[in-house]
Amino acid sequence: MGNLGYPFRPYHPGELLKEELECRHIKQKEFATKFGISYTALNEILNGRRSVSTDFALLMEAALGVNADLLVRLQVSYNMQIARQDKKLIKKFNEIRKITAFL
Repeated sequence: MGNLGYPFRPYHPGELLKEELECRHIKQKEFATKFGISYTALNEILNGRRSVSTDFALLMEAALGVNADLLVRLQVSYNMQIARQDKKLIKKFNEIRKITAFL
């Protein structure tokens, strides 16, 4: 559960792009070919298995009109949410807090 008291699912920017392509009835392979993108890379982004880079975000802005800044901010937010749920990181941060409490 998130800090809001209900379950929270991070939103990957690829989901927004996938919906955009679907709404426009654009096939992924067709899009990838037209814009010189690896189909595999595009598919991984659209399915949340690969991060959106700034270059890719700018390409999507030019191709689809989706704001590149929004895509990059969504990616950073997604990364932070995933990191905050990482049990190894949580454990490490708790250890760090114990150490710094004595400083």
